[in-house]
Amino acid sequence: MPGIDECLLEAMRLPGARGAALVDWTSGLALGAVGEFPGGDHEAAAAEAAEVARLTAEQRAFTPDGHGGPSGHEPHEGAAGAVPAAPADPPVEDLIISNRDSYHVLRFVPTSFDSSVFLHVWLARSDGNLALARIRLGEMAERLVLG
Repeated sequence: MPGIDECLLEAMRLPGARGAALVDWTSGLALGAVGEFPGGDHEAAAAEAAEVARLTAEQRAFTPDGHGGPSGHEPHEGAAGAVPAAPADPPVEDLIISNRDSYHVLRFVPTSFDSSVFLHVWLARSDGNLALARIRLGEMAERLVLG
């Protein structure tokens, strides 16, 4: 089971990968980063990507029916009243942002705590494979160990 560094290095082996980061979308901080980033600043890129991820994850229009909100918890009635359920999958699977020369793929990572992290991969459009990136990032997100 790979950790952050191994996961990011694996992401950089994707065709067209220019940069990869694991970002906490609550704080906007990069927990790890490799490669290049738009504007040359991985912290600024992480904060901007986190803003987009947070806005998307908090909108009910983009979440599965019955999802309880950005924390991944749906309250249920217990003996002492409403209590949070066990952690669930992130509210959104992934986001794809495309522009003239690149793709940004943000893959939300299921965690044992609150699912507030995502993998951000920046792909060159000329040699990136968007379908392959989505598949591989999904596999990486499932295997990633956050301690």
